[in-house]
Amino acid sequence: MVGIRAIGAYVPKYRMTKETIGWGSPGERAVANFDEDSVTMATAAAIDCLRGIDRHAVDGILFATTSNPYFEKQSASTIATALDLRADIFSQDLASTLRAGTSGLRAAADAVRAGSAKNVLLAAGDVRLAYPKSDMERYLGDGGAALLISDTDVAVEIEASHFVTEHMIDQWRSTTDTYIRSGEDRFIADEGYIPAVIEASTGLAKKTKLTPKDFAKAVIYASDPRRHGEIARRLGLSPQQLQDPMFGSLGNTGTAFPLMMLAAALEDAKPGDRILLIGYGDGADAYALKVTDKIEQARAGRRLIKKHLAAKAKLPAYEHFLRWRGLLAAEPARRPDPQPVSLQAAWRDADRNLRFYGGKCTVCGHVQYPPQKQCAFCKAYDSWSPVRLSDKQAKIVTFSMDYVAGTQDVPLVITVVDFDGGGRALLMMTDREIDQIKVGMPLELSFRKLGVIGGVHNYYWKTTPIRA
Repeated sequence: MVGIRAIGAYVPKYRMTKETIGWGSPGERAVANFDEDSVTMATAAAIDCLRGIDRHAVDGILFATTSNPYFEKQSASTIATALDLRADIFSQDLASTLRAGTSGLRAAADAVRAGSAKNVLLAAGDVRLAYPKSDMERYLGDGGAALLISDTDVAVEIEASHFVTEHMIDQWRSTTDTYIRSGEDRFIADEGYIPAVIEASTGLAKKTKLTPKDFAKAVIYASDPRRHGEIARRLGLSPQQLQDPMFGSLGNTGTAFPLMMLAAALEDAKPGDRILLIGYGDGADAYALKVTDKIEQARAGRRLIKKHLAAKAKLPAYEHFLRWRGLLAAEPARRPDPQPVSLQAAWRDADRNLRFYGGKCTVCGHVQYPPQKQCAFCKAYDSWSPVRLSDKQAKIVTFSMDYVAGTQDVPLVITVVDFDGGGRALLMMTDREIDQIKVGMPLELSFRKLGVIGGVHNYYWKTTPIRA
């Protein structure tokens, strides 16, 4: 049996709501912070997915996105390094179509069925840009999802699937475009979205002899609430069968959207439930999934969708969103420009910067970050073993606030933290409320973007208050 062994999700902390000045929409949508992108959110979702699972058991990683930071340079390898996966695994970016998330499910399952891998991680994330104040911007959101596909401890069996591939220019973004472009709504619905989804669903029904009544939940991609409701009627699904598409609380998160809806459906699923999963983009993917008695194991200890949606903060003004996306110029720091990233140093220090390894003295057990040649406690030389600190919780020892550092989220907060189990580090803090920061505050680490210089995206770990 091949299927989903574990699930994970990530929703950014911030929301544009009806109280956000200048937003002008009654609904909410999730907004990635200025230091988040598709890579960091896919990484966060993968961390949620792999809780309690040996990361060295992962044999392959697929990264699905339409907002890849690079056109030439793989991002799956960056995520794999941040997750501290083995080096002898296969990795691939799946891009250029909204269907990349559900298509990645097929690729991962095929690898497991063929025996070339036992556990394949599928991570998806998107930060898509629509024209400011457009209808599309209102319905978009930012987020990530991850699935671990395996033939062991399967919580959701992939019973059958059917795929439709079609050349259709409905939404697109070329290499020179900042914003998503779109054709006329009725043309897209009547000639693209609805026929493709119905054909995929019909093909699946012919293979399985299943009818709409056989599914406890239907997880269906749609660009907006109107199309979601229309396709549900066309497929003969009742309102009780429809998984909430979360327009008005999350938004359409692109390649991650159907996987995030699936994660939400699995939070309440019971063994024996069947789920219909449909992704769309240049055709459509349809899956018949069946929940097994391992489902509780797959969701235990994970935040998934409900906890992420509950742990949120309001964005005060639409102006913040524009500034975070680089659409509104901000005064630069009154300091010398940052220096370009040293490619040699970035490669040499990947273990401590991306994997976030400290060193543990093999003589006295003292933990240091970064690893040192001599133990600061017992003075032993060259006697340390690597220890991953990125998944440790920590507490603030002291902190400072810099109001002239030129950050897009003033002030820049610098924390000195002690990790549970040992180790001390100096790190920037993100997703924080200034009036809540205090010594002793419990924190966790989050993989974030420091900046882009010379086209090089520089990632590192920051501290953040623990999400509920």
